[in-house]
Amino acid sequence: MFLIDKEKNEAVSISKKSFQELEFRERKHLQEWICKNTDILGERLLIIQKEFSGFDDTKERLDLLAIDENGSLVIIENKLDDSGRDVVWQSLKYASYCSGLTKSDIKDIFQRYLDEQGNNEYAEKVLCEFLGIEDFSEVELNSDDQRIIMIAANFRKEVTSTAMWLLDHHIKIKCIKVTPYELNKQILLDTEQIIPIVDAEEYLIKIANKKQEELIHKEKKQTRHTIRIDFWTKLLQEMNEKSELFRNISPSKDNWIGCGSGYSGLAYMFVVTGNYARIELWINRGLQEENKELFDRIYTYKERIESDFGDELDWQRLDEGKGSRIAYWLKEVSVFNEEDWPQMIEFMTSSMIKFERALKGVLKDVIKK
Repeated sequence: MFLIDKEKNEAVSISKKSFQELEFRERKHLQEWICKNTDILGERLLIIQKEFSGFDDTKERLDLLAIDENGSLVIIENKLDDSGRDVVWQSLKYASYCSGLTKSDIKDIFQRYLDEQGNNEYAEKVLCEFLGIEDFSEVELNSDDQRIIMIAANFRKEVTSTAMWLLDHHIKIKCIKVTPYELNKQILLDTEQIIPIVDAEEYLIKIANKKQEELIHKEKKQTRHTIRIDFWTKLLQEMNEKSELFRNISPSKDNWIGCGSGYSGLAYMFVVTGNYARIELWINRGLQEENKELFDRIYTYKERIESDFGDELDWQRLDEGKGSRIAYWLKEVSVFNEEDWPQMIEFMTSSMIKFERALKGVLKDVIKK
């Protein structure tokens, strides 16, 4: 690594160091750096435990356990100046141990980690925020194969060879090379993804996926997506018999469907999860300030709207977010329990019709202002 001296127009060598001569330790230093900034690994991860030892009949500990943005578990093994011969075997063992962790297990593991760190937040809330999902019942964790990330200053040939073979056989593995440098008593850390090579990563993944598709015949089974499609199909059939509002809307694999209100940025929404059903008017015209002003103008008609609707509504200005909503809920029902469907569909369709009628005149008056 070189430092460019612009005044002298020359490249000055920066001294390459080993972790040992800098007196850095695996757990005390490298592990903590990763915990505090997962960009070292080239991606956004949520660390959910360190020195994890929650394996039956073994005292083994994996260095770091994380969740990626798809909800997959990531096993992270840190070594310093040398990867050692056994790091791949260790990582595979830990991945196999973690394959059986349930969503509830992962939540509990993460909650213990937060408690140990003196963090007063709730695991469910942090996981939802990290994954960008509103309700924890919609979160899917460890539903795909586990991933492995190995990090070291040097990787032995037997390690890189095995990692390449595993990658070719659909094991999601990544090797990150870290190199410390010293300049004027300042320590610099260079990171490089050596497996898979960054420029070829997308291509290699596509090839691996193609091979997998050719070898594996997917079994037909009802998934969360197909359950939602079935539910929305039945709801829309019922809704279209009562109203024209959702006439041109198709069933969706998502946990919501929406239609226009006739005004830009205002949509009527149906939302379902494993815990509740909800109807709402979603307000998002692009700018946060405009959305809040519009919500406030509608709110001045609150008494009239709720009187016409026949019940109290949930007025969510959502000051920290861009949009706002006016909602009505049915709690303790689940889209994944078909026995709840008749109650949910009746609630949502009849409530939406009353809801739209109660808001129609108000929106006309408000938008004119």
